[in-house]
Amino acid sequence: MHAPVVPDRSIDAYASVTERDRLERLRSLAEALSDVQILHVSSTATGGGVAELLRSIVPVCNDLGIDTDWLVMDADDDFFEVTKAVHNGLQGNGEPLTDEMKATYREETARNAAEIEDEYDLVVAHDPQPLGMLERLEERLPDAPIVWRCHVDLSDPVDEYRAFLSAYADRIDHGIFSRSAYAAAIDVPKTSIVYPSIDPVTEKNRSLDEEELATERDRLDPLSFDAPVVTQVSRFDPWKDQFGTLEAYRSAQRNVPELQLALAGGMAGDDPEGLRLYEQVADEAVDDPDVHVLADLPDTTVNALQRLSDVVVQKSLREGFGLVVSEALWKRTPVVGSTVGGIPLQIEDGRNGYLVEPDDAAAASDRIVTLLEDDECRTQFGVNAREHVRKRFLLPRQLVDLLEIFVEILEYDN
Repeated sequence: MHAPVVPDRSIDAYASVTERDRLERLRSLAEALSDVQILHVSSTATGGGVAELLRSIVPVCNDLGIDTDWLVMDADDDFFEVTKAVHNGLQGNGEPLTDEMKATYREETARNAAEIEDEYDLVVAHDPQPLGMLERLEERLPDAPIVWRCHVDLSDPVDEYRAFLSAYADRIDHGIFSRSAYAAAIDVPKTSIVYPSIDPVTEKNRSLDEEELATERDRLDPLSFDAPVVTQVSRFDPWKDQFGTLEAYRSAQRNVPELQLALAGGMAGDDPEGLRLYEQVADEAVDDPDVHVLADLPDTTVNALQRLSDVVVQKSLREGFGLVVSEALWKRTPVVGSTVGGIPLQIEDGRNGYLVEPDDAAAASDRIVTLLEDDECRTQFGVNAREHVRKRFLLPRQLVDLLEIFVEILEYDN
């Protein structure tokens, strides 16, 4: 296992975007945790929403005076092929789970668990990948409560994958889920619901001045912002449905002939499907000069792309939460998203964007055209969007929720 390098982050950086009472609550909670050592364990330090969240949560907690570490698993491609199958199975579409796959999972998680040597008062395991470590962690740290932070959509898991997950449930003291609909899939002693959040001071979400926007606009050439642009920013993953977005764009272009589509995304370090899907999407779009498939853009460029686009689309088929929606809304760009996962919590239908069924590309196309043809509506939706995210989906709110749970767990445990 290894500890990723995290940026410096001060809680004072959030004073301009969140309420003073919330920051004071954070400092009060931090005092209650000042003698506590917390460990977060995840499977990758790059490319996914969990890694992005931890890159902010960990340094802010340390700035608040809470001793917080983050360790990332070291594993080979065979392990990540298995955990990707587990991820897909838990979201409702899995290949058979074989004894060989289970053995690979157990071997790698046991090896990683053996490398944890420091003492901790609380362990937070993120998603299914580290769950196999819990037996050894329980032996190594018998007095440390174990929290499982699930970021996956568990609303309709394949039975054998749910059973595989449930085998570790008796070692989990508290489960934290992104939606109440997910919590029923696994029986743990206590559960909480915490909505994820975006960090407004990162390169991907901070304000950009006109000069920075102009620089990034040039970098995105030949994509032209002199004509309408619709964008989807997602990992290249079958659940993100880039092909459905292509279908919606092609239908919308019949009404808006100059329309362009940007499909921007990256490949998470623990997702072996990413490169394969990127190549498939690129092949599908290769003959259309108005479709731009953009991989691994710098965060500042993604920031500018979300700001400069006329409409953002998030047409996921399954979604643990989908924070790219809040990223776009924070930048005052309306979003057309599907009615899955946490997307309906972020999109207020008819106020800051539109919701469509996940398999309805025609409806997505109609909503895209509606927004493109009404400048006044787009502007008002953007104003509504910014305020909605400010109230509900910024990092300080998520941190308050998490730290309240940690305080409760530790007080109860003692």
